Amino acid sequence: MRLLLGSGGLRSEARRAIYYEQMASHFEGCSEIVFIPYASSDYSEYSSDIAKFSEPSGVKIRGIETFANPIEAIEQAEGIYVGGGNTFLLTKGLHENGILDIVRKRVSEGMPYMGVSAGANVACPTMQTTNDMPIVQPPSFETFALLPFQINPHYHEGTIWMKEGESFKQHFGETRTQRIQEFHEYNNRPVIGLWEGAFLRWDGDTGLLIGGHATVFRSGSEPVTFPAGTEFDLDLVTGPC
Repeated sequence: MRLLLGSGGLRSEARRAIYYEQMASHFEGCSEIVFIPYASSDYSEYSSDIAKFSEPSGVKIRGIETFANPIEAIEQAEGIYVGGGNTFLLTKGLHENGILDIVRKRVSEGMPYMGVSAGANVACPTMQTTNDMPIVQPPSFETFALLPFQINPHYHEGTIWMKEGESFKQHFGETRTQRIQEFHEYNNRPVIGLWEGAFLRWDGDTGLLIGGHATVFRSGSEPVTFPAGTEFDLDLVTGPC
């Protein structure tokens, strides 16, 4: 199984360079990949924007909305890229277009999958570790289940600080850590929080953390943060770098 899962936060030149490099390597040999824009309300515009943004990678992108049948599009695809946005909206689109099973099948057979932000979240068994507002209601929280653990994209540790004039003050709101701990009050599945700019490159039974940090959460244990270069197994246990 070949997965490239990113948190997002590609607003610096260095982070974009990693994005282009990893994307080019991940989809090497693919003449064209299918982009799934269901996390946005305007599919055509989103697909066009991502195709333009990704041009430096050399990867050719075609939006799934341009195909007559989304299931046939996945059946014929050489690779898939699921974009970020609202995870509730994305999950609703995946269910309504009936592509969960065919994506799962094709990726398990070796077709490369890339997901950024919400697209990384839906590679997990459920979308329950999203940060997004429930602006729509999907039929269920079930997603692709390409991995046995959960991902929390855009993870950051600590509290939020707000700028007022030239100074900052603490917000005192909930932290991502608290929200993931709430998830673990009812679920035992491990969670990996991907920091901004980080990618998890998965090949078979192991994954390599690239470009940034990640924090691993387990029910009943303190979170542990790992640097880029860390290798994980399917239980999110670390191995040699």
